[in-house]
Amino acid sequence: MTGPAPAVSARPLRVLLAGFSGLGRQDHQTDMYLPAFTAHPGFEIAAVAGDEPQARSAAERLAVPLVADVATAVATVEADVVSVCVRPDERAEAAVRALENGRHVLLDKPAATGVRDTAAIAAAASAAGRVCVPAHHQRFAPGVRAARAAVAGGRVGLPWNIQTDFLVGGGDPVPEGELVNFAVYPVDIVLALTGQPVRRVHALTAGAPGPSGAERTAVLMLDHAHGVTSTIVVGRAAEGIAAPGAVFHRHRVSGSSGVLVVDAAGPALTVRGTAGSRALPFDRGTVPALVAELHAAVTEGRPADPDIGDALAVARVLDAARASLRSGLPADVAADSAAPAPVA
Repeated sequence: MTGPAPAVSARPLRVLLAGFSGLGRQDHQTDMYLPAFTAHPGFEIAAVAGDEPQARSAAERLAVPLVADVATAVATVEADVVSVCVRPDERAEAAVRALENGRHVLLDKPAATGVRDTAAIAAAASAAGRVCVPAHHQRFAPGVRAARAAVAGGRVGLPWNIQTDFLVGGGDPVPEGELVNFAVYPVDIVLALTGQPVRRVHALTAGAPGPSGAERTAVLMLDHAHGVTSTIVVGRAAEGIAAPGAVFHRHRVSGSSGVLVVDAAGPALTVRGTAGSRALPFDRGTVPALVAELHAAVTEGRPADPDIGDALAVARVLDAARASLRSGLPADVAADSAAPAPVA
């Protein structure tokens, strides 16, 4: 976790929108973060940076300055927050530059291309004393938040296993594969639910690959500290299996005294314990909640939840998953930036 940042005044936080790119054809800046920032009364858009057509369109629509070069914008625009959505292989450099210039950062997913770059961002955030929030917005699904509270409150006793499905219907498979695209979300949630680091990963691909040959679906079997285990099925459902845009986002937490079942894309979670079953309804809205957490962390001078340390924990798991896919064997999760080693 990064240390608390100095609190700022009650004026709206000025935001620099930096980059309109992502995996494949993704543009989360336009589709997710810009609407959330403009809807929150505590933010105002100061400028737009990037050479993409969407950058020019956004600047014209918002009537704010456009700076083609992201590095120049980060150094010269008067902004409190930089929303970093440059290409994944450029993300670490942009985020580190923003933090070193005293900006707080909202960082699109994946935060970087691997553990080393994510660790560099974490080090920069710590040195600068600035908030760096990775876009792990699915942990703000109300069902997930309620599940975290239920597990922390001992509603199912000591959790020993989590089974998770995170599958998206339709859309364009990304060339880099759906492991790097989607697995950030369920891995982050499993870590948040258990509070236990992952020690070993066995990863398998499932189903036919996408057009680029990269995996569409993967299964991750995780061994956590203290004997906790979890299994994650993640990816993009084959055409015809689910309606475009549909999300299957489910968690089943088994504990020593009960079972908690969460349909995070549905209307409720169900807790089944020794005292019977109870349904807890909830509403939706994960990206606005992420942006609200960023605002609260900056203005209150406290660490964010999630912060870049959570992104680093996820990156370590996914690096081990990729090593496991290459070797066909389980891979240990590195405790530092060292490459994960397959288990013989």
